[in-house]
Amino acid sequence: MKCLGIWFTSGQGGGARWVPRSLPAWRFAAVSAPGAAAPRCAGTAVPGPRCLRGALRTDRGCSAVMAAGGSAPRVLNVNVGVLGHIDSGKTALARALSTTGSTAAFDRAPQSRARGITLDLGFSCLRTALPARLGAGPGELQFTLVDCPGHASLIRTIIGGAQIIDLMMLVIDVTKGMQTQSAECLVIGQIACQKMVVVLNKIDLLPEGKRQSAIEKMTKKMQKTLENTKFCGCPIVAVAAKPGGPEAPESENPLGISELIEVLKSQAYLPSRDPSGHFLMAVDHCFSIKGQGTVMTGTILSGSVSLGDNVEIPALKVTKKVKSMQMFHTPVTYAMQGDRVGICVTQFDPKLLERGLICTPESLHTIHAAIISLKKIQYFRGALQTKAKFHITVGHETVMGRVMFFSPAPADFNEEIQENAFDFEKDYLYQEEYLSKDSSSSEENKENDQAGEVQLPRQQWALLEFEKPVTCPRLCLVIGSKLDTDIHANTCRLAFHGVLLQGMEDKNYTETFLPKLKVYKLKHKEGQVERVIDDYSVIGRSLFKKETNIQIFVGLKVKLSTGEDGIIDGGFGQSGKFKIRIPDGLKPDTKMLLTAASKKKSKAGKGDAAKEEENGKNDSAQPVTISLLFKRYVFDTQKKMIQS
Repeated sequence: MKCLGIWFTSGQGGGARWVPRSLPAWRFAAVSAPGAAAPRCAGTAVPGPRCLRGALRTDRGCSAVMAAGGSAPRVLNVNVGVLGHIDSGKTALARALSTTGSTAAFDRAPQSRARGITLDLGFSCLRTALPARLGAGPGELQFTLVDCPGHASLIRTIIGGAQIIDLMMLVIDVTKGMQTQSAECLVIGQIACQKMVVVLNKIDLLPEGKRQSAIEKMTKKMQKTLENTKFCGCPIVAVAAKPGGPEAPESENPLGISELIEVLKSQAYLPSRDPSGHFLMAVDHCFSIKGQGTVMTGTILSGSVSLGDNVEIPALKVTKKVKSMQMFHTPVTYAMQGDRVGICVTQFDPKLLERGLICTPESLHTIHAAIISLKKIQYFRGALQTKAKFHITVGHETVMGRVMFFSPAPADFNEEIQENAFDFEKDYLYQEEYLSKDSSSSEENKENDQAGEVQLPRQQWALLEFEKPVTCPRLCLVIGSKLDTDIHANTCRLAFHGVLLQGMEDKNYTETFLPKLKVYKLKHKEGQVERVIDDYSVIGRSLFKKETNIQIFVGLKVKLSTGEDGIIDGGFGQSGKFKIRIPDGLKPDTKMLLTAASKKKSKAGKGDAAKEEENGKNDSAQPVTISLLFKRYVFDTQKKMIQS
């Protein structure tokens, strides 16, 4: 059953108002008013489990609605990331755009002010009229601005901020153009969001007579840079967020800000928001208020939360009750996916949770390893090698992790990509490195391929083993980086990105879980036929070492270079030689070749050393080789050898 609508009472004799079910399925602003009665569902329908405290039931979920004096402006929230190289003017731009700042806006932290740079994520908002294309009737469009630091050493924080944005502003110092961290921010943007606006800042530093031509020149450069990215053709706007620099008087008006706001409005879209499912929020700041409790501020990644709900803080292993909530200084009773919100809970030490996740109780799990589907970032210059260590960013956590790459069996290289799923029933091929056009494995494939075309799988995976456990949801974004690279080197440190498909919660996952993962290595051994015993058996050598237990290879199939199929029958003597049974018998040509070779050896044994050496060379020109092919599963505790 679905809720047909909501009655609003404004309190203090203000009357009532009906909000019909047919209104657009977006979130309404939750604004509480003194004395206002909580809205209630009307009609014969039974409200859903989240249809509480002003939640409007729609096909996509519930949208928060509260009344202040009988009216509730519709507010569409879009999260906008402000990214770019250090000193490109990101914080000044956020300040120039914002109508409201949060407690974590504009470098208010003492450390940021002392150093003169952004050290953490800053949040503020810009409210403007809702464009008609985003919905009929009056309303507000709210841009939540996420000001990310630009210093190379704070890349972890930048990645965390990028994961909560719908739209990105890449801020470029017009006098310098693309710089190292600008490029890294562009890479992060391609991974994390769908739309981008390039902002050429500090145009006040250009001489007035040459300003327009310099802007046009930089615009063309940026268009060229973005040609091969998904942001090709994105808007480019020139501004001066703080004319005269940081020390200039506040009376100096910014340039181009109104034009930028219009561009942002044109790029705004209805983000996918779903209030159903488990509540999950990325917390970026935490502080306590005397007599009130502890406040956690952040962005809701999934689900919704209401006053009185219990939320879990997995890092602390505690559950707390929601006492109050605010969105940019406005008290609210409900918030959902995409909202920037401050949640006040019963008191705990805020120093214990600088950054992390909070969620519906028992909905998140701590994992020690994971399987991810992944893609290499094209700007990363190095190879992605199995057993290498990377900085793994999962949500707002970054830990060291070791990787092992694998792909489908070669016959399945072109199979359809499995979106957000992993099949444990299939066999997978172990890779020494991630396969790409520039990898060494691909070069070997190219040499073996007469057509010169490199065969690459459509999808590849990795097993990540974390040095310390992480708490994260399934299907979350994973980014692998080499953050220990010299920050002054002009190189991309971001190596790969992927989606977490399967987490391993058991600390003993190597024994309990990994044996289910059927990743195999192809093994190829080669030896030679030494002599013929009879028409159906030969003696082989050089396939095993003297100390090898040949008994474990008994029954395995081998193939002679002359075409016969054989089966290892057992050891022969003590020097690593072995007997091969040929079920269909030796070909006459093979028998003749081997017999002739044996006679040459026999004669050579009676002659001088030089003649023996010469005969040896002739003999080795066309030896009959033995090939043993099998596969062994990497995580098989019994180390069985499998032949198809």
